[in-house]
Amino acid sequence: MPPATTPPVRRAKDNERPLVDDIRLLGRILGDVIREQEGVPVFELVERIRKLSVAFRRDANQEADRALKSLLKSLSGDEAVRVIRAFTYFSHLANLAEDRHHIRRRQVHERAGDTQEGSLEVALARLRWAGINARTVSQTLAHSYLSPVLTAHPTEVQRKSILDAERDIARLLTERDEIRARAQPRDALAPRELAANESQLRARVMQLWQTRLLRFTKLSVADEIETALSYYEATFLREIPKLYGQLEQELGQQPVASFLRMGQWIGGDRDGNPNVSAQTLDYALRRQCEVALRYYLTELYWLGSELSQSAMLVEVSPAMKALAESSPDTNEHRQDEPYRRAITVMYSRLAATLKEYTGGDAARHVLAPRNPYPRAEDFLADLRTIRDSLLASHGAALVQQRLHPLIRAVEVFGFHLATVDLRQSSDQHELVVAELLRVARIKADYAKLPEAARRELLLKLLSDARGLKVMGADYSELARKELAIFEAARLMRARFGPQAIRHYIISHTETVSDLLEVLLLQKEVGLLRGTLDDGAVADLIVVPLFETIEDLRSAAPIMREYYALPGIARLVQRSGAEQDIMLGYSDSNKDGGIFTSNWELYRAEIALVSLFDQLANSHNIQLRLFHGRGGTVGRGGGPSYQAILAQPPGTVRGQIRLTEQGEVIASKYANPEIGRRNLETLVAATLEATLLQPTKPAPKAFLQAAEALSQASMKAYRSLVYETPGFGDYFFSGTPIREIGELNIGSRPASRKANQSIEDLRAVPWSFSWAQCRLTINGWYGFGSAVEDLIAQQGRKEAVALLQKMYRQWPFLRALLSNMDMVLAKSDLALASRYAALVPDARVRKRIFGAIEAEWQRTVDALALVTGERQRLSSNPALARSIRHRFPYIDPLHHLQVELVRRWREGSGNERERIGIHLAINGIAAGLRNTG
Repeated sequence: MPPATTPPVRRAKDNERPLVDDIRLLGRILGDVIREQEGVPVFELVERIRKLSVAFRRDANQEADRALKSLLKSLSGDEAVRVIRAFTYFSHLANLAEDRHHIRRRQVHERAGDTQEGSLEVALARLRWAGINARTVSQTLAHSYLSPVLTAHPTEVQRKSILDAERDIARLLTERDEIRARAQPRDALAPRELAANESQLRARVMQLWQTRLLRFTKLSVADEIETALSYYEATFLREIPKLYGQLEQELGQQPVASFLRMGQWIGGDRDGNPNVSAQTLDYALRRQCEVALRYYLTELYWLGSELSQSAMLVEVSPAMKALAESSPDTNEHRQDEPYRRAITVMYSRLAATLKEYTGGDAARHVLAPRNPYPRAEDFLADLRTIRDSLLASHGAALVQQRLHPLIRAVEVFGFHLATVDLRQSSDQHELVVAELLRVARIKADYAKLPEAARRELLLKLLSDARGLKVMGADYSELARKELAIFEAARLMRARFGPQAIRHYIISHTETVSDLLEVLLLQKEVGLLRGTLDDGAVADLIVVPLFETIEDLRSAAPIMREYYALPGIARLVQRSGAEQDIMLGYSDSNKDGGIFTSNWELYRAEIALVSLFDQLANSHNIQLRLFHGRGGTVGRGGGPSYQAILAQPPGTVRGQIRLTEQGEVIASKYANPEIGRRNLETLVAATLEATLLQPTKPAPKAFLQAAEALSQASMKAYRSLVYETPGFGDYFFSGTPIREIGELNIGSRPASRKANQSIEDLRAVPWSFSWAQCRLTINGWYGFGSAVEDLIAQQGRKEAVALLQKMYRQWPFLRALLSNMDMVLAKSDLALASRYAALVPDARVRKRIFGAIEAEWQRTVDALALVTGERQRLSSNPALARSIRHRFPYIDPLHHLQVELVRRWREGSGNERERIGIHLAINGIAAGLRNTG
């Protein structure tokens, strides 16, 4: 960090030297800023803490441990905040250096012809080697649907102001590499350019230091929407068309359908979030539309500057001529420039569309806005007219650079930018339906009906053309708000197109009637038209979300009973023949632990695919699984490429949606190039899983062993979390969960109910808290006991041989153990013991931390036994490098966080200490990168 600081590796490898140089540079600049802004004593204090922390980590130095504790206890609240800010910003800057190095190393590999797994090039080479030609790939993509879905869970701790400044620093690091690459020997210009670059870096680092890290107020839904939209502006709008272009090139210009589209929960996800309403849904779609249209307007403006062809020199198609002649542009300088004349009228129409749909005004008018485009398809048709004319007159070179990517952007993003999902909990739908039935005097006590009677009544109502709502009746606020959402969805679809809102997700789906209730609510506002027994069509796909272990086990039976109901299969067929089913990784993990969660998800997928294969014989309905993955491994996180390939055979088939959540969104998509690489891995994995994945199920012995491991793992996990006296006290005292609940990092409450109960705590803060104290039990706990149990049942030789064979041959187990390896590499029992010291009851602390420590060792030993690797991250050198460089600078944040939490809970009342705790949470989350 300061000029004297050496990187945490004793000797950098040659391929790490640029990374070390960037870390040193950013650290030196940050050190200079601290010295200038805060004074030499603060600078020296930061250095002392860093050195003691490194000694504690590397050498388990007891003297350093005692000195560090003594030093931290002596800090005032103001001093602690300054030190925490220093290490937090260094974590952020180290991330940027690491991201740059990741891009740099990938470019080195590609130049050497050593393309990496997860790239399109490797995936398509594997397909060719398997005898699958480009035309088959193109046809597969024509029937595919891949969608990353951005959600707003309360773990994104960075403000947009911070993200924007960091994007500038990332750009400057890239520029620095470019300067070095083009510099010649005895080049006098390069040193000056590098100095100017460093000056700009210094300005941005100073901006960061002088920018508030924390929010003073609770994050609003509108704030979450704006943060999400910044990723579209920085990455998705430009990089997704580039990805399609790369794919087309790799496929030899075979046509590629627009199968990759973005999804969004922000503004439509109201499960447990009372702040989401019809108004936020309207705001979300309007702002999304504005971002898309402003991007198109900018690209159209530059396209007009490029297409200066004269009709006296080139021929244009009749359609192009008609488009140009529709322009009222009378400027004499453009009368022989048909493309520019056409673009002026298109710009005018698009500006009018912006005004009508969002109220915004476009800049750079040639013609006054008029005659708005009614649909994105109409704008697309005009762009294609220009393209076809250029191609017909040998202008292909003019199409590729800007027009073709713009056409692809409009195909993918339309006027809606991303499909907004609606989500609500099933119990809320039940309340609204019960109220509608009671007021309409159809059924006074719907909630008391048994499931069979509910289904019968709901089917009867779906076969009745009449609505339920009584004019002039006084409905509750809940009923008004919920019906308003459905009504807003109908209006938004009419305005922005049917892809603007397509999915309705039902949290806590436990019965068939949960699905029928949402169909009935659609019918109430006109989203479902016709009757169930006479040609009904539903606009929104009803998507059940199966979350807990019990729910996952019930998934296939519920869907089987749903499709057995009269008229349902035909309704789905008429409505698009698509059935999305969402699988929740978070609650199932919190419910039964990491292994059981993954195993029950695997089993549920197999059962659902089997069911829909049977349905295909009579109804041909397309199943699409939607994976509710979080950032942390305990919530389904980990590398997306391996996760997709680890899906059961036959479950992808070109169809997959998956959530991107929390600070993982920033780590994946804040940098445009890394964003494109991450999207590329999703495409590569989807293609490989669809066209190369074996169709045979895993061997019976593998499945039986997994079931045995699951049962033993769940028993060990639940024994700790739900059956150990005092565990709840340990969790709420030995992690910063209370302080996390106070942070303004999300619009959603941390707990479903206002009490101190693990059962009611949301899975996101549960995972986030364990990551903060570096135990991350949700990512590994129970596996060691499960392996020991299997050995006891089958004998050591037989069990170990079977487990090793499963690891080698079964992607499911290989991906799961790889993720466990990553989690264990990021865990730290020494640091965790500091948090455990916050638990006031010494007997509870000793008993529970001792149990966690013992299971940690069992799991480490079990992993070594199965994988043959005793070193963490032996098969992931990039992450090992990352940890080596970053973690010594995260450690001080943990030590400081524990000290300030101790003071705050003892009643210090010092507001600066409270701020320090929250800053430390930010820095630790940024440093760990996948805690949400």
